[in-house]
Amino acid sequence: SSQNLSEEFAEAAQQLKKEAPRIQFGKIDVTHQHDLRKEFKIREFPTVKFFVDGSREDPIDCKGVRQASAFVTWVKRRTGPSTVLINSTDQAEAIINADDLAVIGFFKELHHDSVEVFCETARDVPEMPFGMTASKDIHANYGVQENTLVVFKKGKPVHNEVLKDGRQNKLDLTRLIKTFTLDLVTEYNLETSVKIFDVPVENHILLFTPTNAETFNAIYENYKSAAAEFRGKILFVLVDTNETRNGRIFEYFRIREVDVPAVRILNLTSDAKYKMPADEVTLENLKKFCWSYLNGKAKLHLSSEEIPEDWDKMPVKVLVGKNFNKIVF
Repeated sequence: SSQNLSEEFAEAAQQLKKEAPRIQFGKIDVTHQHDLRKEFKIREFPTVKFFVDGSREDPIDCKGVRQASAFVTWVKRRTGPSTVLINSTDQAEAIINADDLAVIGFFKELHHDSVEVFCETARDVPEMPFGMTASKDIHANYGVQENTLVVFKKGKPVHNEVLKDGRQNKLDLTRLIKTFTLDLVTEYNLETSVKIFDVPVENHILLFTPTNAETFNAIYENYKSAAAEFRGKILFVLVDTNETRNGRIFEYFRIREVDVPAVRILNLTSDAKYKMPADEVTLENLKKFCWSYLNGKAKLHLSSEEIPEDWDKMPVKVLVGKNFNKIVF
């Protein structure tokens, strides 16, 4: 909530006052400051913007950062180095084991396009420590041969991403890394909904099913296996249809009881919805559905209300999805 974020923001300001007194913090209530709201195109609340070198032009947006500690890291990485240079295996181990998650970039040399992209990505993911190394010994210790980004979870490597020459897409890397702050499959509830929307992956797949059904375990295993293949591209969410508090999400997807188990893909940017053509939630069907969506071949799912009985009684006819084509065309 706004209140929560405001408190975290104040805490970060307090801490940075001691550590970096040159950085000033301010708060604006845009309900009274219409000109500022318009000038900086403020559309959602709260919005945090970082102004650099006294310039009013092009401030940097600070998105999805909610904890004071992450605020502090975000600001520090904008004003100083965004990653730690690692020179020994002991130093690497210390970083990898200090936190739940850590990201290490292994590079053959530190003057390289992919190093720049790695450092830029680190600025946008303040929730976890980033380190980089060009030491052959450290490469050998972790069995890494080429320029590679490795995500460690609880001290163990969970993902290797080879960094190609040239400018790799920073947003793709940011998405991929941020998905590790969630489980492979995230169950939707009031607590996780905020986290789900903070991860900048615009494609979400949702499995609607009662979690106490006899078939649940088998379906869930298939869903989890598919999730591993599409990490960073599609976010896998589970919705328990027995949980009454999930009602709003059903209304949104127009899912009725008879539909479960149902699988939908939602694009958050365009608000487009897609329905899995196959009924059975098998690994093969899920993979086929996800690839057809990513390749732009999936059919849009247009849900429709039932045709009202008196739709043509009045001079202005009532149209819904089911009679629209027939009447209009």
